[in-house]
Amino acid sequence: MSPVVPHDPCWAMRYAETAARVSTALAPLPVTLHHIGSTAVPGIMAKPIIDILGEVESLDALDAATLRLVVIGFEAKGEYGIPSRRYFRRSEAGVRSHHLHIFTAGAPPVARHLAFRDYLIAHPDVAAAYSTLKAGLSAAGYQDAKDPFVIATLVAALAWVSTRH
Repeated sequence: MSPVVPHDPCWAMRYAETAARVSTALAPLPVTLHHIGSTAVPGIMAKPIIDILGEVESLDALDAATLRLVVIGFEAKGEYGIPSRRYFRRSEAGVRSHHLHIFTAGAPPVARHLAFRDYLIAHPDVAAAYSTLKAGLSAAGYQDAKDPFVIATLVAALAWVSTRH
C-alpha cells in the first residue's frame, strides 16, 4: 500500500496555522518559516505530514527556546542524524502530522529544500512524474525508492535556481 494520498488544498492552511503558532511560540526569537515537501506542491501525491523548514540566526538561541515548541505540542529530537539541524515532530490523535526542520539562516540544506520545492512548482511535468512515482511505491521501500528521482531532480533544481539569480 502506498503511504501517499491525493493532494489536499487544506495543507497550505494547516501549514500557515502551524507556522503562526511556531512564530508566536518562539517570539521574540526571529524565525523564517517555509512550507516544504510534497504537501507544499499543489496537485501531487504526498504523505499527509506538513513539512516546515525554519531558519534562525542562532541555534544556541533556538536551543534555549526549545521548551516553547514542546509546550505547543512538538517533540524535540535534536539534530536527529543531520548535523546543524534541529528537528521537531508533532502528532495529532497519535498520528504524525508535522515535521519541523530548523537550520541556521542560509545553511546549504535550506537552499536545497527550497530549490527542490520551487522547481517542482515551476515544472508541473516533473512534479507529475514525481507524484506518479510516489503513488506506486509501497510504504516499506518508500524513501529508498524515491531517492534517485529526488537526487536527479535536486541537481536540475539547483542548476535552475542558479540561472534565476
